[in-house]
Amino acid sequence: MRLAVNGEEYTTEQDTLSLLLKEMEIIPERVAVEVNMVIIKKKDFEHCRLKDGDSIEIVYFVGGGSNRHDEKR
Repeated sequence: MRLAVNGEEYTTEQDTLSLLLKEMEIIPERVAVEVNMVIIKKKDFEHCRLKDGDSIEIVYFVGGGSNRHDEKR
């Protein structure tokens, strides 16, 4: 099936979100996922069925922040 993943065409035979993430070597705990503009809870990744033409957005969590010693006072 053909999907749009982060705006790029992606072809897969996987039929669930969890299998797609595994195929793409993405660690589920490190991302937030939206399918057709609906945020999918991590507990539902395994049960979220994908269909031809679905639009998927995957957002990676990135650590960081400011270092208090570098802040201007």
